[in-house]
Amino acid sequence: MSPRSARLARLSRSVTFSACHRLHSKSLSDEENLKLFGKCNNPNGHGHNYKGRKLISILAPGIDPVSGMVMNLTDLKEYMQEAIMEPLDHKNLDKDVPYFSEVVSTTENVAVFIWDSLQKLLPQGVLYKVQVHETEQNVVVYKGEETIVK
Repeated sequence: MSPRSARLARLSRSVTFSACHRLHSKSLSDEENLKLFGKCNNPNGHGHNYKGRKLISILAPGIDPVSGMVMNLTDLKEYMQEAIMEPLDHKNLDKDVPYFSEVVSTTENVAVFIWDSLQKLLPQGVLYKVQVHETEQNVVVYKGEETIVK
């Protein structure tokens, strides 16, 4: 390998945050919401310990030859604190996070929120994916896709 070539590597970091929410769409009637979301439409909400086993994955331009790192983990930890933990941990997503006042607080939309929040902090082009585990069985992976062409 020549001195100018670099090896690509992915770096992942995980966090766990607790939050409550109610699945409820303002576009639907109460009856339609109950039919669509079932017990998750409970007027008093319900909670989760959201886990990111690989909550975010960074794909850097290469392993820095001087530091030997894809990204400084201390910096990544601070970005995740600001983008994820501060706005989401121990919050009622629907009442405490302005983003969810107009967006249904599904795990899919939580992943999009985290992606958008991290994009504002991380160097451009390094965020590869956000993976959110709502439960052991329910996992959402988001890679920044905005539209699906049909």
